[in-house]
Order: sequence, then C-alpha cells, then structure tokens
Amino acid sequence: MSKCEQCIVRQFNSLKALGKDDLIRISGCKTSKFIKKGETLFREGESINGVYCVKDGVCKMSKLSANGKDQIVKLVVRGDLIGQRSLVTDEKSNLTAVALNEMEVCFIPKQEVLNDLTNNAAFSLDMLQDMAKELREADNIIVDMAQKSVKQRLADVLVYLHTTFEKDEQGFLNVVLSREDYASLVGTATESAIRILSQFKKEGLISTTGKHVKIIDFEGLKRIE
Repeated sequence: MSKCEQCIVRQFNSLKALGKDDLIRISGCKTSKFIKKGETLFREGESINGVYCVKDGVCKMSKLSANGKDQIVKLVVRGDLIGQRSLVTDEKSNLTAVALNEMEVCFIPKQEVLNDLTNNAAFSLDMLQDMAKELREADNIIVDMAQKSVKQRLADVLVYLHTTFEKDEQGFLNVVLSREDYASLVGTATESAIRILSQFKKEGLISTTGKHVKIIDFEGLKRIE
C-alpha cells in the first residue's frame, strides 16, 4: 500500500495543501481498493461517509432520470476526489459511480477529512475551489444542452476525451465508451449518437474499431457547428 505523503496523485487535488504529518495520519486510516471494469463504486442515494481519491482509472458519474435512464453527468479521472459535498452537507450521494476500466481508489473516512477542513485553511480553500469548479462546469453543461446541437455536443465530448486521456500505440483513446455512454453524455438517443459518429467517420474526423475511437482531425471537430 502506497503512503499518501509519497503519492504523486495528491498533487492533482486538494490533498496537496496538507502537511506531511496530516498525510501520514490520513495514510494510516485510508483504505485502498481495486475496482473492476463495470463495477459500481457507490450508488445514488447511498451514504458515502468519506471521500475517494482516484489513484488510477476512470469512472462515469451518472444520475437516474425520471424516465428511468442513466444520464452521465461527468467522467472522473486520475487525481480527482469524489464525495466532497457529502462532507459538508451530510447528504447522501446524488450520483452513481461506475468504473469504465480497472481503477485503484483510496477511501478516506469523513472524520479525518473534517479534521483537516477545520484546522487547515489552505486545504479548506482548495476544497472550496474544487467545488466551485464543479459548479462552473455544471453551468456550462446546462448552457450547452440548451444552445448547442447534439452534433456540436458530441464533437465537444470527443475533443474533451482527446485532450484528457492517453492514447495507445495506434492512437486510439485508452478510455473506451459504449455508444450508449456517448449518447448519455450529450443527452440524446443512442441511435442519434451512432448516426453522428458514423457521419464524423465518413467525414474523416474520427476512425473507429469496435468501441475504440481515434481522433483524426482534432481542429475539424472543434469547428463543428
């Protein structure tokens, strides 16, 4: 088990504001676990009672809509923290987290994080800034859903995936999403997502092999209207 004070992942999130002694204390009480592809980390409505630090892998955060379908709200990647809101509001999880590939996560109990929120101003500020960033991103998603076409939104998702995730030796994205996942991310029917992805492929913007996607014309995707 790696120690928090030696973990490079903490440089990506609010844990970077903690001193060595605090990190050693957290390291002594955290729980590390491996999550298989497709496995659920937690479900909407569950009490998390702490935060998860993503050491490796990607998971999708989704919410069950009124029509019974899962709407993907965001993707969580290496270095992200999950569950900050439950620390300050005592609310149950608003989302479900499912691993898109094999993940390694560290769970830090709520009481340990609350101790740092109370006693470390820099940590508290970093945590607030992370929450503010999430709210800003949520605002942008709402505007995009209202003003951008499905084609534009799907192009934006592909641009995001290309800039966020690593590629294999052939240039295909390491994160693999189903056509249902793409549809859920942009708020459309699966058939529409399949049709638009096929159009992007015919236009030479992307290439596909099964569920694997490679971005061919990055600038072209950015110009989609």
